[in-house]
Amino acid sequence: MMAKIVPGRRTADLRDRDGVVVFLIGIRINRLWRVRAWLPVFIAMPRMIVELARDPSRGLLARPRAYISGRTILLVQYWNSFEDLERYARDPEANHLPAWRAFNRRVRDNGSVGIFHETYRLAVGDIETFYGNMPVFGLAATTALAPITPEQQTAASRIGARRDDQAPVDPY
Repeated sequence: MMAKIVPGRRTADLRDRDGVVVFLIGIRINRLWRVRAWLPVFIAMPRMIVELARDPSRGLLARPRAYISGRTILLVQYWNSFEDLERYARDPEANHLPAWRAFNRRVRDNGSVGIFHETYRLAVGDIETFYGNMPVFGLAATTALAPITPEQQTAASRIGARRDDQAPVDPY
């Protein structure tokens, strides 16, 4: 089923939010033939995503998007706060901590699979979004889409860098 396209120019409506945590997490399969090493790491992530989706109080704001490039799989996650993310990562009752320990036991030193994450804690004033003729996507999937107003025609105006900024191209 195709996602419903939202026509026009939109932005994520973040008026009710103080900020958001963007969490990039993924794996890189370094040695394809070492399936026994990387497959458990690969399988662990969907279990965690299902667990988080079943309990929104943990702080994951929307279903993560996955991207694959060569041997790398990247998930983009949006969290309510860093504290929620850290609480989940350290929760002995959740799926993450056992997966983390298993990774450290099995593969941390053999180089067959790599893991990575990057965490960005952003205040609402430091965020700018634009979606043109797109289905609900990215940060907008955690909130609602709002039409771009006349005062929000450029990225600079949406992020507050320049209030009266004029787009060099007429908006559609």
